[in-house]
Amino acid sequence: MAKEWYVIRVASNREERVRENLLLAIKREGKEDLIGEVLVPTETVTEIKRGKKKVVHRKIFAGYIMVHMEMTEDTWFLVRETPGIGDFVGADRIPQPMQPHEVDSVLSSMKETEEQPQLKIEYSVGDRVKIKEGAFANFNGVVDEVNPTKGLVRVIVMIFGRETPVELEYWQVESV
Repeated sequence: MAKEWYVIRVASNREERVRENLLLAIKREGKEDLIGEVLVPTETVTEIKRGKKKVVHRKIFAGYIMVHMEMTEDTWFLVRETPGIGDFVGADRIPQPMQPHEVDSVLSSMKETEEQPQLKIEYSVGDRVKIKEGAFANFNGVVDEVNPTKGLVRVIVMIFGRETPVELEYWQVESV
């Protein structure tokens, strides 16, 4: 039997602690050959709060972990009996392994965000905003475009009765 990836429900906001508990249980029972990786899928995001840039790790699937394991009665029982673990994701209480394309998608998104953190921009097209800094400070406008890779927001502002696009850093605007 080959190892496959399974998704497991866990206590929300306790994913890391449950992961640690499971890794200890695997080591204690000597099942390292049957249960490989235990992951809390996360992405790395750059946030700016109060003008300070901060890199944070955000869970992709809050309340879930991924386990690469060979499904046997012993491994199923070991995982299920670990404190904080709810149940395997699957139909009719039968654990269903993840499809290969699902695994690839999650693992590649984790790898991509490790290499290039994504900015967390809380504005979307059509949002009304007020410009906080720069030549157009205190002007109100509407978000026309959001570019998370560059951290830019294009805002349409009325200047002398004409709609004018202004490109700004996303931290230079605030919601109205």
